[in-house]
Amino acid sequence: MFLPRRFLTFVFLLQILEGYNVPHYQYANAFVASSQIIASTYKCGMNGSNTKLHESAMPFIGLGNRQVDMNQYNLPIDIIQTQWTANVVAKTMNDEGGIFLGCKNDRDYFVDQIRVMIPRPIEGISLGIRLQEIAGGREDGLGITVVSGLVEGSHVDKLGKDGADIQPGDSISSISLLRNSRLTNDIAGTQVFGMKKEEEVIKVKTECLGYDATVDALSSLPGPMSGDESLIIELKRLRRKPKVKVTLKYPPSQKESDATLELFAGENLRLGMLVRGVKLNDPLAKRFDTKSGGNCGAGGLCRTCAVSVLRGGELLNPQKVSEKQMLEDNPRWRLACKAFVGYGMKEGEITLQVNPNQW
Repeated sequence: MFLPRRFLTFVFLLQILEGYNVPHYQYANAFVASSQIIASTYKCGMNGSNTKLHESAMPFIGLGNRQVDMNQYNLPIDIIQTQWTANVVAKTMNDEGGIFLGCKNDRDYFVDQIRVMIPRPIEGISLGIRLQEIAGGREDGLGITVVSGLVEGSHVDKLGKDGADIQPGDSISSISLLRNSRLTNDIAGTQVFGMKKEEEVIKVKTECLGYDATVDALSSLPGPMSGDESLIIELKRLRRKPKVKVTLKYPPSQKESDATLELFAGENLRLGMLVRGVKLNDPLAKRFDTKSGGNCGAGGLCRTCAVSVLRGGELLNPQKVSEKQMLEDNPRWRLACKAFVGYGMKEGEITLQVNPNQW
C-alpha cells in the first residue's frame, strides 16, 4: 500500500545531553517505506482471543481509580509535537536510570502510559503503524519517534480504538512478543497435576530512540513459531492535566469577596490554596488532640484548615477513618490538608465555605 508523498517541515531539537542538540528532518514517504519493514517482523496466525486495552495509570496522589475516559484530555497534535522531550535519569542504588520521555511543560501536561494487547497479524498482513522521527540524527541512535498515523485498512486500523487505541503523537516505548510456547507437566513434589502452558515474553525497548534505531529494535523480534502469539504495545501519550474550579466563600465577618481558584487534579487542597495566596487559619478552631488552639502544620490534628463543602464533594478523595472521626459532628466538613481535588481524574466545580466555625 502506498500513501501520497508529502513533506514534513517540522524541525525539532533533542535536548538530552547539554551542548549536544541536533536538528533532524524526515519525510513522510520514508516513514511508509520503513513501516513495511516493521510489518515484515509481525507475521503469525491470529489466536482468536479478544484484544485487550488498559491504561497503566500514572500515579496521581489521592485520586484512586480513574472514572472517566482519559482520551478527553488528549492534546492536539501540534502541541504534542512541540512538547515531547527526553530526560536523563541518573543511576542510583534503587534505580537503574536511563533516558525517558518527558514533557517540557509539566505544569499543565503529563506523560501517561497506555498498554495495548493485540493478536499478532497473520502472514503478509501489516500492523500498519506509521512512524515519524521528530528528533534525532545522532550517532548513538537516541531520538524521539512518534506515531504519525495508521495505514487505512491495516491490522491495527481494523481493530479500532476500542481494540487498539493507538493515536498520532503517541510514542512506542516498548513492544513485547507473548508466546504460549509449550506444554509442560505441572508438578508439585511427587504429584503430577496435568499439563500447563508456559508463556514466553520477548521484549524490545524503543523509548527515546531515533527512527532507524526504533526500526532496528522492532525488527529484532524473532519470527513466528505458532499461531498463538500476541503483541503487547506499550505507549506513552501526552495529556493535559484535569482541572477543578474551586470557589471560596468567606464568612460575612471577614468582609471578603468570593474567590475562585483553578487547581489541577491531584493537588492537595490546602497546599494548592496556600501557593495561590489563600491562607486557612481559623482562630476559632480547636485541635483534636489537645482541644486547644494552634496550627498543627498539615498534620490533620488542629482543624484550622477545615472547610465546609457546599458543592462538588464527589471531586474530593474519600475521607479516611481518622478524618471522619474528627469531623463526625460536621459531615459536610473536610480537612483541606487531607483533601485532594479531581478524584477519579474528574473535572468539575467545588464550592467551599472557608473558616466554617465563623459562619
